[in-house]
Amino acid sequence: MKLQHILVPIDFSTDAEQALDCAAGLAQQFQARLTLLHVIYIPVTTEVNLAAYFADIEASAQQGIETYQKQMEEKGVAVDTMIVHGTPFHEIVETAKTKQVDLIVMGTHGRTGVQHLLIGSVAERVVRLAPCPVMVTRETQHQAAT
Repeated sequence: MKLQHILVPIDFSTDAEQALDCAAGLAQQFQARLTLLHVIYIPVTTEVNLAAYFADIEASAQQGIETYQKQMEEKGVAVDTMIVHGTPFHEIVETAKTKQVDLIVMGTHGRTGVQHLLIGSVAERVVRLAPCPVMVTRETQHQAAT
């Protein structure tokens, strides 16, 4: 398998940052291009001014993803960014298909038990449905304690 294009879903968590660091190393090693993807998911609500809410969320996401883009460019990694609206696992899988990525590198929050049953796992669904290999990174116990 030739590694030319890596998709990195970004939710601005430490887990996603760890995945981005891993993906950056792979991109440097294989001279691959990164696509950073942030999915905006807003559950249906009735009491919120949605236009203003979306504008604030999009502005914040754009600022955050541009910061990561600059960091990658400083490392000499070719990078592009995307911000989309939808269900995270679905948008990640669809982006992997349409962009024809070779690998998805993503973090997981490592939820277990009832929390996992109630919230589910975006990473788990992506692993099951992705059209390409998925590398899932997870914060180690040592990192979690610091």
